Amino acid sequence: MPGPLEDVVIVDLSRVVAGPQATMTLADLGARVIKVEQPGGGDETRGWGPPFAGDDQVSTYYLSINRNKESITLDLKSDEGRATLSRLVRHADVLVENFRPGVLDRLGFPVERLHGLNPGLIVLSITGFGHDGPEGGRPGYDAIVQGEAGIMSVTGPPGTPSKVGLSIADILAAGNGVAGVLAALYERTRTGRGTVVRTSLLASVVGAHMFQGTRWTVARDAPESVGNDHPSIAPYGTFRCKDGQIQIGVANQNLWRRFAPLVGIDADDPRYATIPARAARRPELTADIERVLAGDTRDAWLARLDEAGVPAGAIRSIDEVYEWEQTRSQGLVIEVDHPQLGRIELPGPPLRFDGAPPRAHAAPPLLGEHNDTVLAWLDEKDRKHREAVKKQQKESGE
Repeated sequence: MPGPLEDVVIVDLSRVVAGPQATMTLADLGARVIKVEQPGGGDETRGWGPPFAGDDQVSTYYLSINRNKESITLDLKSDEGRATLSRLVRHADVLVENFRPGVLDRLGFPVERLHGLNPGLIVLSITGFGHDGPEGGRPGYDAIVQGEAGIMSVTGPPGTPSKVGLSIADILAAGNGVAGVLAALYERTRTGRGTVVRTSLLASVVGAHMFQGTRWTVARDAPESVGNDHPSIAPYGTFRCKDGQIQIGVANQNLWRRFAPLVGIDADDPRYATIPARAARRPELTADIERVLAGDTRDAWLARLDEAGVPAGAIRSIDEVYEWEQTRSQGLVIEVDHPQLGRIELPGPPLRFDGAPPRAHAAPPLLGEHNDTVLAWLDEKDRKHREAVKKQQKESGE
């Protein structure tokens, strides 16, 4: 499939979420991703459910993070499996793995050997807590890291640490991994050499702390959860209307002057005239706002706020999001032909390129679906390599 990364070959040894999400993004960008899986079971997420789809019980979890890939099964504990992986490494641009530190070494593929097989290879390694340090060897599933890295402490109602409803630590790590791979591919155009890119779920979450981090590192103010409210800005959060709730974000004084008259508040009222004053009186301000919002419907208030240029929005369920015309207009719902399920819809890629037509997408592969295709490709690559070596030897008079 054409794309900016056309001709880039990626060997994907990863499983579960962070690595597969990263390689799916790279596949969306046009790279050829060869997913290496253990015979018999494959990626753990193939068994994660419910929900499953179809008579063959296909995991919808697996479907979410494996589009546009090929699947080959290799037993990496066998000589044959390791030999085939060596062939893949020789002809690849990138290898992605999210094993615990040391696992790849024990399989016989330390970084030194990988670069011995292919000096231009870029290795992306994603771990839970980092590849070194006093706790570098710990396994790191998303929910564990959400707790350890501080997300839960600033999420949910006050005093109730809560997990984000998405695999946010995994997704952040995947995004950082993709950025590192793209930078390494660019660097290789200058040096001709590959490198190792490392990130972790811990690093990715801490790297996303933003203002919550500097509240502590600079001001020594340890953040706590404040529910749907913004910890520094008011009004900014969820508010009740006559028939439901809406989100309103009054992030600066200009917006405050547009918003205040809509809810019957004098913008210069000294109780609420500045951002610090409003934040200090948040419960009182919220009560004043909701007394007015209670007089009309959610849709009426959203229209009124939109007309005034005040950022606001509905709180949509997941099913509503995928039926929303705006979502579909952005290419965020795609159709693929699945060999067991037929024509299905999947969440689409978040990137678009001006002037490029919409891409055709491939369904997430069945386990080992491309064994023959990938092995035939390796045979052809090896044949061409042997011919190039013979030609070079002949020309040099050897």
